[in-house]
Amino acid sequence: MQLIKWIEEQRLLLVTRLRTHFVHATALFIALACLVWLVIPHPIIPVAVGILPFAVLITISQPILLGLLFIAFSFFRLHEAFAPLYSLKIPLMLSLGTLTTLAWHIGFSGKIKMFNCKELTSFYIFFALVTIGLPLAGNFGEAFAYFKNIYVKIGIMTPALAWLLTSVSHYRRALTMISVSGLCIALVTNYNKINGIGMVEETRVTVGRELGSVLGDPNDLALVLLFPFSFAISIAITNGLPKKTRFFGAITAAALFMAIIGTQSRGGLLGIMSTLGVIAWRRVQSKTLLILGGGILMLFLFVFAGISGRKSGGAAEEGLDESAKGRLYAWEAAFFMAVDNPISGVGLNNFYFNYFFYSPHWDGLNHAVHSTWFGVLGETGFVGLAAFLYMTFVVFRSAQKTANIVSKHPQIYDPVVRAISDGLYSGMVAFCVSGTFLTQGFTWPIYILLALTAAVSNYVNNIERTREKTPEELEAEARAKRGGLTERLQVVPNPRKNKGRPKAASENPDND
Repeated sequence: MQLIKWIEEQRLLLVTRLRTHFVHATALFIALACLVWLVIPHPIIPVAVGILPFAVLITISQPILLGLLFIAFSFFRLHEAFAPLYSLKIPLMLSLGTLTTLAWHIGFSGKIKMFNCKELTSFYIFFALVTIGLPLAGNFGEAFAYFKNIYVKIGIMTPALAWLLTSVSHYRRALTMISVSGLCIALVTNYNKINGIGMVEETRVTVGRELGSVLGDPNDLALVLLFPFSFAISIAITNGLPKKTRFFGAITAAALFMAIIGTQSRGGLLGIMSTLGVIAWRRVQSKTLLILGGGILMLFLFVFAGISGRKSGGAAEEGLDESAKGRLYAWEAAFFMAVDNPISGVGLNNFYFNYFFYSPHWDGLNHAVHSTWFGVLGETGFVGLAAFLYMTFVVFRSAQKTANIVSKHPQIYDPVVRAISDGLYSGMVAFCVSGTFLTQGFTWPIYILLALTAAVSNYVNNIERTREKTPEELEAEARAKRGGLTERLQVVPNPRKNKGRPKAASENPDND
């Protein structure tokens, strides 16, 4: 405790000195700029020096904007969808700015308040297991490269995003960022589909394939498009939001729907059905009609997407198609990897490179696992899979609880909170269902869902602890705590208690 108190005192002292000696700091900055210009006599130096204070000011004053932009470019890969942005190294600059503003506001200004919850705790456990398994990986170079380039960013930004988003305005920004980024990728996908750009197997659309983008795989592209779909649908159907916002949500959902159809991904179709099913289940009274309509819609989507026309997994292949066989062989290999390495698995991003050693069906090529659950099983072992399943269950239950609370009290919670709560719940269901056919155990979607769920759940829990509850709610809570004890212990009068006893004079009606 003394160490924490000393660190807080030093932080306050540093902030006070910076405010007091602002003129001295400015003079020092100008002197350093002149020294740099003297050492590097280039005309770009004064321009960079002039821009630098504004860049620092924006970096420090806009932590939420930087964090959301970092997620947009890291997950949605906007710089790969729009080729002119590719050479600007935007994700690198955003990562530096995000780390700077996080360090400043957590370590010095104190504006970002750290908290812990069960969602973040489950994430810390899984992240620690993945990190411990790095030196035990079969191909340490590949495991460390993926950890350094992608997974460590996930490890930093997941709790940071949960700490950053603390109010309704923050959730509004998050919904806007997710929807706009998803719409951008959907428009590029639909444009490529119409013009036959970046096609795979002649019918499946991709984005940025010539740049080696992760969006160059139709299954990964469907995964990226599926994430904002649940939020766009929730925006479109949430009462209380402005009509323009709801119309934008509907347009975005339609564009994302057409783009996912263009990828011809079975996991993407399952994700669409899961999202629509969860939202409809909470609003449609007749469940029988809903199930019947869902079955018809699934058949329609299967035909409309042209799955039967695919070269792999289409109707032209008799019996069990090659795509299905490849998945089953890959899942079998993942199981053998976990059996051989039950504690740590074969290591992060090592499934592809170990497929040859564990698959009994070698066809001359390594294969991807195409399953979240088996991917985690093969690369982190049985222990890692148990931790991942626990993390997923915790996030799902938290999202479900939050959505139920918010929907019961629409007069208390802002429509933005209701929209993001519905989007998180349906998004978690879509993740669990589509994860059977899409590899997303070590990519952004589940971790963004976790961070947003932790943030919104913490916000709702704080309101529930402080708001004045109705008498009906208080009575229901008291009854739940007693476990129905009052009802069980009610005394029933004994009809034989006074039988045969002579009545007292006061009880004799003849005395009246």
